[in-house]
Amino acid sequence: MPGPVNAALFLLPMLAQAQAPADQPPANPAPVEEVQDQQPGYEGVAPEGGLGTQVDPPAPSPVDPGVLEGRTRPGYVAPLPDAVTQDNPGAVRAPPPQAFPTDQIPIPDRWRLIQNLGLVTEDALDPYNQNTYKGDRPICGNSDEERERRAAAREAAAAAGTEAPYGSARCITPSWLGLEEGKWFFIVNAISDTVFEPRTFPVPVGVQTTQDPDRVDVFGQDFSYVLSQTFIAGFALLKGSTAYKPPDVEYRVTLALNVNHVDVPERRVLLVEPSAPTHRTDHFLGVQEAFFDYHIRNTGKRYDFDSFRIGIQPIQADFRGFLFNDNQLGFRLFGTRDNNRFQYNLGVFWRLEKDTNSGLNSVVQRPRDDWVFMANAYRQDFLIPALTSQFTIVYNRNREGDEIEIDDNGFPVRPALIGSLRGRDYDVVYLGYNADGRVGRINVTASAYWALGEDRNSFFTDRPADINAQFSAIELSYDRDWARFRLSGAWANGDGDPFDDKETGFDAIFENPVFAGADTSYWIRQTLPFAGGGRVISVNGRNGILNSLRSSKEQGQSNFNNPGLILAGLGADFDISPELRVSANANHLWFEDTAVLEALRVEGSIPSDIGFDLSASAIWRPLATQNIVARLSGAALVAGDGFRDIYDNLGNDRTYYSVLANLTLSY
Repeated sequence: MPGPVNAALFLLPMLAQAQAPADQPPANPAPVEEVQDQQPGYEGVAPEGGLGTQVDPPAPSPVDPGVLEGRTRPGYVAPLPDAVTQDNPGAVRAPPPQAFPTDQIPIPDRWRLIQNLGLVTEDALDPYNQNTYKGDRPICGNSDEERERRAAAREAAAAAGTEAPYGSARCITPSWLGLEEGKWFFIVNAISDTVFEPRTFPVPVGVQTTQDPDRVDVFGQDFSYVLSQTFIAGFALLKGSTAYKPPDVEYRVTLALNVNHVDVPERRVLLVEPSAPTHRTDHFLGVQEAFFDYHIRNTGKRYDFDSFRIGIQPIQADFRGFLFNDNQLGFRLFGTRDNNRFQYNLGVFWRLEKDTNSGLNSVVQRPRDDWVFMANAYRQDFLIPALTSQFTIVYNRNREGDEIEIDDNGFPVRPALIGSLRGRDYDVVYLGYNADGRVGRINVTASAYWALGEDRNSFFTDRPADINAQFSAIELSYDRDWARFRLSGAWANGDGDPFDDKETGFDAIFENPVFAGADTSYWIRQTLPFAGGGRVISVNGRNGILNSLRSSKEQGQSNFNNPGLILAGLGADFDISPELRVSANANHLWFEDTAVLEALRVEGSIPSDIGFDLSASAIWRPLATQNIVARLSGAALVAGDGFRDIYDNLGNDRTYYSVLANLTLSY
């Protein structure tokens, strides 16, 4: 006999049928077996001959798929995504397994993968594809024990009919190197740099004699040209494992051979002897890099590190090379923190003598008694996001006051032949802030330096003088599609009173700025002699913007008795194609203060306007790489009142020109 609940279920269809309207057919009864399947707890079957039907129970309420404390509610099953179908008509069917070789393909290591698959055949003269001599693959380390192990491994594999294990490939390096296999890379760099440079600039007429007896003016003919060929060869041996990790050890040597020929219209410009000709051919081999770099430790999982480097090495005190940009002998401790967002440098450098005509390092001469101590720190996204800020402290200690240095052409460079002609010692501390990054859509590069110190013997007074000078520069640029538009400004303080006990004209240690057109600019590229106010003294230096009145940027001393500089410029770069870039620059230059010039030239007044510096250049990379770069630039200096006052000449020339043709080939 069914229970009371099941009995009621039997009676429900009968009651529903009895109460249904006459015109509505009775509901289809459900078999007892179906009711049994649908109703949990069913305990029996309908009695034989009974009514024997049941109705379906009401459907359960839907499960709420909401999340409780990070969990999906029990009982909820999310709908499956749509089935993924692939319709690829015309596709080639994958080859069957029988098409593949049954034996294994030996792969010595991941660097030689594509060569072992037959995709690349290495060529030592090919700098574009994978090449061991570019550091794309490690060289095999070797020792006597390692050589024997490899031979034994190959013999055992051949006897067993199997492949030789990793590391048994025939790859031999000298055993005395003791290199660990798979971790050492060898890199060779080779550069050919060819320069042809015709130019005009004020050329002083010789005092004792002249090339042309008709030239009796202070300045003679102004055309000259330079032809310079430099070959650079660099070699590096590195120990490391991947491209993302700093090398553990690095040895690097870079040599530069320069051959130059210069032709000028006057005597005693190239060589001190009046009997020497007006042309000169010279050559020099310099050591530009020779250092050992050691990776002390990693300080984080993303390879923040501490390292030190000792030897002749490149050093740049700021982003654009305004203060100290050179290759010098020194020791440097450097590293990163916070996923490379913070970087630091601590260094001390003993300045090397330079070859006079090439500017390369001379290691056959004793280093100068000139030391540079430097500390700087970089922080990304400071003061605002997308801006990298750098804080710099540099101390320059010079003790060359008792020395007399004659350059390779016979001209004195230390002490400079200006003022009292006496030697000088000085101590200068540079406090600097530099920024590089973006402010919205505007690219920003800025530098500011404050020089403080003491000159032990000012060449105007022969007394000690306090050094207090400032410098600032900024470049703002805006990118629009394939064009960049630039606005440049620079200010270097000049000395307003050369006879007091203060020197307020700013000078750098060794500047080489990438700014306001760089070496395509006439004023930055050319050196202008300061005739009538000093002997073998230049108003400015080659590849520099400061009017420092030094004997030489390479061999002379810093001079804080100078007229300073004001520069305002406009420029634009146009990427016509990936291979061709065209640039144009227009700068207006002034002396910041002409008091020093007036004292040295014994003139009542000299205007401050130097003039307009106009230049344009085209850079062509035929392979869209840096391996072949051809550059042609032209510049003109339209002289202002101050320039014409200093360089007045018989022909009354007011415009000077410079052309630079340069071809660089790199391996």
